[in-house]
Amino acid sequence: MVNKQAVILTEVCPRDGFQSISEWIPTETKIDITNRLIDCGYKQIEVTSFVHPKAIPQLKDADELLKQVKRVKGVKFRALVPNVRGLERAIAVGVDKAKLMLSASDSHSLSNANCTTEEALQNFEPLIVRAKQSDIAISGSISVAFGCPYEGDIPVERLAMICERYRSFGITEVSLADTTGMANPTKIKRNVRALRELFPEITFSLHLHNTRGMAFANAVAGYEEGIIHFDSSAGGLGGCPYAPGASGNIASEDLIHGFGEMGIETNLSLDQVLEAAKYIQQLLPQAVDSFLLKAGKCSDLSASPKGQKKVEV
Repeated sequence: MVNKQAVILTEVCPRDGFQSISEWIPTETKIDITNRLIDCGYKQIEVTSFVHPKAIPQLKDADELLKQVKRVKGVKFRALVPNVRGLERAIAVGVDKAKLMLSASDSHSLSNANCTTEEALQNFEPLIVRAKQSDIAISGSISVAFGCPYEGDIPVERLAMICERYRSFGITEVSLADTTGMANPTKIKRNVRALRELFPEITFSLHLHNTRGMAFANAVAGYEEGIIHFDSSAGGLGGCPYAPGASGNIASEDLIHGFGEMGIETNLSLDQVLEAAKYIQQLLPQAVDSFLLKAGKCSDLSASPKGQKKVEV
C-alpha cells in the first residue's frame, strides 16, 4: 500500500459551532463540551472569538471560558481576533494562536467587518506589531475564498493578492474558507494548486462548510493537492452569521471516518469524537448535521437475517 500522509484536524465547534446558535449556551456547558473535545486527541482547538459582545452575543463569555477550560500539554488554543482590543484579551487569557478575520470580497467584508478587504488588511498592521511583542502566534484566514454569496466566484488573483499581503506581514499559515459551501473539487484543486505554487512557504489549510453536500469531496480534492490541515466541527455545527444560507462545517466525525476509510490517518479517536457529537446532539438537536450520527460507521454491521429463504431469480 502506498504510504499516505496523515492529516491534522483543528476542532472549531467551540467557536464556529457555538456562534451559529442563537439561544444562549451556558458557559459551563461550553466548557464541558470543549473539555470533551480536548480528550479526543486534537492538537489544536479553536476555542472562541474575541469579538465585541454586541457582534456575536453567544461568545461574550470568551474570557471566562478560557480561564476555566482545562489545559492539556500539547493542545494549542486558537481564537479569532478582529482587532488589537481582541488580541489583548486573547493574550491576557493565554491563547496560543490568534487567527485574523478577513473576507475575500468587499461585499462580505463590509457585512462582516464593516470595512473593505483592503481596509481590513491595513487594520491588521498594529495588531501584528502588538502580537510580535508577545508570545502569541498569528495565522491568517480568507473567508468566502471559493465563492461569495454577494459577488459570486472569487478570482484566484484576488486570493493571491491577499496571500501576498499576509506574506508581507510574516504570516506563514493561511486558512482558505468555503464559508457558504460554494466550492467544488475542480475549484478547490485549481485554487489550491495555484496558491501553493505561488506561496510555497505558506502552510494552507481548508475550512469547509457542507452547505451543498460537497465538503468531503472538497476535502479529498484538497488532500490530493497537498493540503493536510483541515478545520472541522463536532456534530457539524457552524455557520457564518453574515453569509445568507451558510450551514454547518463538515462534521469532525464524518471527516475522520471518511479519511480513515481511505487509509489516511488523523491520529484522533473517532469513537470519542462520536461520543462528544452525541452529547452535543442531546443538547442542541436542531443544530447537528452529521452523517455518522444518522448512519453510523461502515464497521457498524447489522446482524444477518435469520430464517430467510433464498429467492430464485
